[in-house]
Amino acid sequence: MPQVAVYPLLVFLAMVACFVLLKDARVLIPVGIVLFLVFLWMLSFFRDPERTINNDETVLLSPADGTITDIAVVDDSVLGKGALRIGMFLSIFNVHINRVPCSVRIEKISYKKGQFKNAFSAEAGKINESNDILMIRLAEPEDRLLVRQISGAIARHIVCEAAEGAEYKQGEQFGMIKFGSRTELYLAAGSSYEAVVKIGDKVRAGLTPLVKYRR
Repeated sequence: MPQVAVYPLLVFLAMVACFVLLKDARVLIPVGIVLFLVFLWMLSFFRDPERTINNDETVLLSPADGTITDIAVVDDSVLGKGALRIGMFLSIFNVHINRVPCSVRIEKISYKKGQFKNAFSAEAGKINESNDILMIRLAEPEDRLLVRQISGAIARHIVCEAAEGAEYKQGEQFGMIKFGSRTELYLAAGSSYEAVVKIGDKVRAGLTPLVKYRR
């Protein structure tokens, strides 16, 4: 929460300094316009739009806003062979708040230091700073899920307020990644579900179904 005020305040102070120090209008005006646009973007970046979650435990909702960049079956060190991975890229203009895909209990949280490469590629999940939140569905089937928060070239701070052992309702907030990033959803191998999104789709956290369970 302090950064919601600190970042815009720093830009605002830079604007004031420019108006005080810069005397040449040919320099002051363009610099002032740029800083003002950055100030507006800073305010919008930390927005938290109200969302009505239509609880449906037969689907896994997107944990992030963004664009689907990859859908693949992979071997994961936590969920084992044949896990489904759905990757999402968050631009600097997306809402950056993360939400749980379904009603879950947090089993384990693992933070990993790493690089800050472009988060658009699936390789970013292997080399970039990341935070793994391992979850267990509270509804049947009680599958294990993993949401991975990944820093990008601009994002340098992962926020995770989830706690091991805590339970969350579908669509509840648990964290955010600041200034452009990537979020991945992993689901253990199984034949009881199917992905209902495709590469290029725009998704919104807590609203867009990514996976549907077969009845």
